[in-house]
Amino acid sequence: MANQLSERIQRVKPSPTLAISALAGQLKAQGRDIISLGLGEPDFETPEHIKQAGIKAIEDGITRYTPVDGMPRLKAAIQHKFKRDNNLDYELNQVLVSTGGKQGIYNLCQAVLNEGDEAIIPAPYWVSYPDIVTLAGAKPVIVEAGQETGFKLTPTQLEAALNDKTRLFFINSPSNPTGVMYSEQELAALGEVLLQYPKVIIATDDIYEHILFEDNQFVNIINAVPELYDRCVILSGASKAYCMTGWRIGFSAGPSEVIAAMKKVQSQSTSNPCSVAQAAAIAALEGDLSFLTPMLKAFSERHQYVVKRLNEIDGVDCLPSDGTFYSFPNVEGMIARVEGVDNDTELCSHILDETGVSIVPGSAFGLAGHVRLSYATSMENLEKALDRIASI
Repeated sequence: MANQLSERIQRVKPSPTLAISALAGQLKAQGRDIISLGLGEPDFETPEHIKQAGIKAIEDGITRYTPVDGMPRLKAAIQHKFKRDNNLDYELNQVLVSTGGKQGIYNLCQAVLNEGDEAIIPAPYWVSYPDIVTLAGAKPVIVEAGQETGFKLTPTQLEAALNDKTRLFFINSPSNPTGVMYSEQELAALGEVLLQYPKVIIATDDIYEHILFEDNQFVNIINAVPELYDRCVILSGASKAYCMTGWRIGFSAGPSEVIAAMKKVQSQSTSNPCSVAQAAAIAALEGDLSFLTPMLKAFSERHQYVVKRLNEIDGVDCLPSDGTFYSFPNVEGMIARVEGVDNDTELCSHILDETGVSIVPGSAFGLAGHVRLSYATSMENLEKALDRIASI
């Protein structure tokens, strides 16, 4: 007799990006020549000074429990980071360190959402937002922001989606999966709408704030509309800019009562993040960002190459990104011309089977007819991969 599972967990899907990455890994293990453009992970090493800080932490015996919400020195470094980089002031009781950025999002949803509440999520979205909302018993309200609006939600769309049940609004800029960033003016326009709904908390996912191309300057919605300060929770972490994906350090900042509730969730789930990873994160946040220069140069060059090559493929239309390491092309024309393929999922499966290139269907991000390619890999791999895709 099968064990009974909760209705809640049966409504939740496994992470598509992790599933596709696992499949690519299995095929590689079987001897297939696979180029994976699926996982969102920088291909650069964790900077040496950060690694050495982790090694020293082990040698110094920093291997025990820490406070649930993180080491005081790390929280102070995060506090300083928000002042230095974003001109935002937070007290230490407004900062929480978690086991990766994903846990911060989970903590927030568990802390503020009730059964019957709604959370507005612009699509395309990061794959886990809707399921994390569902795990909290609330309803994800998906609002499509397609290529015609530059993958950005308009104030009119936001206003139409808001109602008395809305408790949470997600914004991710620069965005995974599109790489586009909202301007200060666009954020201000969204903020003006949100000011009319004082019960709505804004979850602003800023994990890619440092991975920007050219002269793009990051702006948070609080910078654009300071009146929203008491209703915003910033979600970020060390994974992307500091190349610390496996170290699993995320951090959040926001109203003290919300952060306290998030801390309570964390205290009854994972408790404190890894002590060694926290020590390494202190070195990351207290150090300078000069190591970013060659990484951003490489990502920018790859971005330009990928967008150019994609737009040369019959049936593909790709907008440029402002940052991150993703492109999110429209492939509806390609779907229409490839025999036996009717949607983006089937196209990705066909490309993997025929060429050995692993990419993620746009439907996993809430916008069918697109695919996401990560160019967090070598230019050599990108050249080979795009040659193969172009052959379809």
